[in-house]
Amino acid sequence: MDKKKKIMIVDDDPNIVELIDIYLKKEGYETDKHLSGVTALDRFDAVEPDLILLDIMLPEIDGYDVCTEVRKKSDVPIIMITAKGETFDKVLGLELGADDYLVKPFEAAELLARVKAVLRRYGNEMPQKKVLEIPNLKIDLNEYSITYHGKKLEMPKKELELLHFLIANPNHVFTREKLLDKIWGYEYVGESRTVDVHIKRVREKLSQEDPWEIKTVWSVGYKFQNKE
Repeated sequence: MDKKKKIMIVDDDPNIVELIDIYLKKEGYETDKHLSGVTALDRFDAVEPDLILLDIMLPEIDGYDVCTEVRKKSDVPIIMITAKGETFDKVLGLELGADDYLVKPFEAAELLARVKAVLRRYGNEMPQKKVLEIPNLKIDLNEYSITYHGKKLEMPKKELELLHFLIANPNHVFTREKLLDKIWGYEYVGESRTVDVHIKRVREKLSQEDPWEIKTVWSVGYKFQNKE
């Protein structure tokens, strides 16, 4: 790799931190290690990590809260690490803005595959950056900005790219797998549930009174269309 990617490791188990540190350094990554979410947040701006490996069960402030605080100011990719396997934990992490999750115990190969996949998708640029305008909404993918009903609308990077892609391809039905490939840009190693989560978050920011919609095509996927 041309420039070493810096990965922040946040876990309250020093043995796991050191193990992850060994795996990552063998692959040529730089690391920044923390045993608590508090110190990780304190150092975030100074470190400027390219990716965060974030344990959920942390002292003082848990991984969910750390993820929420990071998302207030950055779109840096976050992989949640959890000893819990319940769907609720996975979905909640995605709802808060995490990009992927890893369940303990995990093998080095799985950890590295997910790290590389997430970094690869964030390194991919959208093929055609342009301005799209429809009634009540303008997306400028050059500046990653949205104007909605005349006002700036805050929207995370992947939500914006997802909305842009659907608008750029009206009336075309895309499966979740195809959207993962087009927007996230890699063979997803988790669940297609992440598409549902991002669609839900986009819809929550928009009004049902607009003359267009993101329509769910049951058992298939999603499409952007004008309302009938």
